[in-house]
Amino acid sequence: MITDTVATPDGDCPVRLFTPEGSGPWPGVVMYPDAGGVRATFDDMAAELAGMGYAVLLPDVYYRNAGWAPFDMATVFADAGERSRLFSMIGTVTPERMATDAQAFFDYLDARPEVRGHRFGVCGYCMGGRTSLVVAGRVPDRVAAAASFHGGGLVTDDADSPHLLADRMTGTVYVAGAENDAGFTPEHAVTLDEALSAAGVTHTVEIYPAAHGFAVPDNAPYDADAAARHWAAMREVFGGALGG
Repeated sequence: MITDTVATPDGDCPVRLFTPEGSGPWPGVVMYPDAGGVRATFDDMAAELAGMGYAVLLPDVYYRNAGWAPFDMATVFADAGERSRLFSMIGTVTPERMATDAQAFFDYLDARPEVRGHRFGVCGYCMGGRTSLVVAGRVPDRVAAAASFHGGGLVTDDADSPHLLADRMTGTVYVAGAENDAGFTPEHAVTLDEALSAAGVTHTVEIYPAAHGFAVPDNAPYDADAAARHWAAMREVFGGALGG
């Protein structure tokens, strides 16, 4: 693992770069964490994806909140103060910032000797799942594949809803929602699927038989079978779009 910073229009973003064993170079992927932000479980997940043959960049998406304290995902939603702090920080990660940060992350990967190619993969969880689709639509020339897992807010009534970016996307898109998730319902899945189909985007949209948070080990609803399925899907999507 390499610890570094990436210069963005808003400051320096701490990042970690995970690579497989060997000399490389490898295709690059940006992994966006869930609303809890970067923490040990995402180090493990980035290392897992790197082991499949990718150089994986894990950014601190909350870097604008200097010195922020990590969240305890077991208690954050039950603690009113911590829940308020979490949602306040989520609000700092706007679609515009997602796009400008992504440009900086891609430029960083482009310059790394461990990375090959000029288009990349993006994947994300919960809030990061939304980021993946936003980046695929707002920075389409740099995204070869985007994967979203139990992402929320993919289909909304807002003008910046990710599904409205479908006609700009040029990479492969994979979306796996969770059961009984108000943030991404079966109706949302249909709307997103129809938007991607109308735009001619190669894609899959499905809902796993598991709860929101199924892929992230330190989330209470973590589901080992669903997590294994998500790794298999990522291997297939990135393998087809990026090689590796």
